[in-house]
Amino acid sequence: MNVTYITLNGYVEIEKYRYVYFLIMFSSYILILSCNTTVVYVIVIHKNLHEPMYIFIAALLINSMLFSTAVYPKLLIDFLSEKQVITYQVCIFQTYLFYSLSGSEFMLLAAMSYDRYVSICKPLQYPTIMRKTTVSGFLVLAWLVPACHIGAGMILFAHLKLCSFTLKGIFCNNSVNYLLCVVSRALLIYGSVALFNIALLPMLFILYTYTMILIVAYKSCGEVRKKAAQTCLPHLLVLINYSCLVTYDVIVVVLESDISKTLRYVITLYIIMGK
Repeated sequence: MNVTYITLNGYVEIEKYRYVYFLIMFSSYILILSCNTTVVYVIVIHKNLHEPMYIFIAALLINSMLFSTAVYPKLLIDFLSEKQVITYQVCIFQTYLFYSLSGSEFMLLAAMSYDRYVSICKPLQYPTIMRKTTVSGFLVLAWLVPACHIGAGMILFAHLKLCSFTLKGIFCNNSVNYLLCVVSRALLIYGSVALFNIALLPMLFILYTYTMILIVAYKSCGEVRKKAAQTCLPHLLVLINYSCLVTYDVIVVVLESDISKTLRYVITLYIIMGK
């Protein structure tokens, strides 16, 4: 069986700084795993935290650990390797995990925004609406919908012919499109639909829920405004940060030939550590 290898050509002065890169990224990975695991464990063992808001927080942290595990181990291996290569099959799988888990992040943030919307705008109906079955359904959809969307796209991609075997990056993402001889129009259309469904649509929903929350908070007493600020501001900051990181990722891919290798490398590391 023939194995196709892709060269990851996005590293900058890796021979000189390989151990510095490794130490920084290894420390970041351990910090992410330890902090997120601790918070999830605290939420699990304390029954008073078994509320929708904390369940969604735990899901976000688990999703963050899954994303980190999809990227960091291969990255750490490459820092210590003489050649930075990846098999084509593993590259496709890494791309799948990258965008599937990124989509899940948006879906989980949308579920959190709905929870806050019901809590503030419909407090009397909150126990009825946000039942365990509703929360479980949101969690299943948050991971299943992006997984199916991205999975179908990767199946389409896997059947296309490669004309290049050098990737201008340090891990596999949408840049793999530049390896193709001809980019399929069907793949581009499907990718646009998937992007709308798992990223843009949840973002629009989040903006709608926060607009409604702001309207209700503005018309209500100071206690409601305080509750809205305390519960929604951290969520909004996470959304803004994540949206910026996704935008950076898109910019790096689109402007691949117009951006310096060093700047692309720095932005990519920031995206990985920020997610």
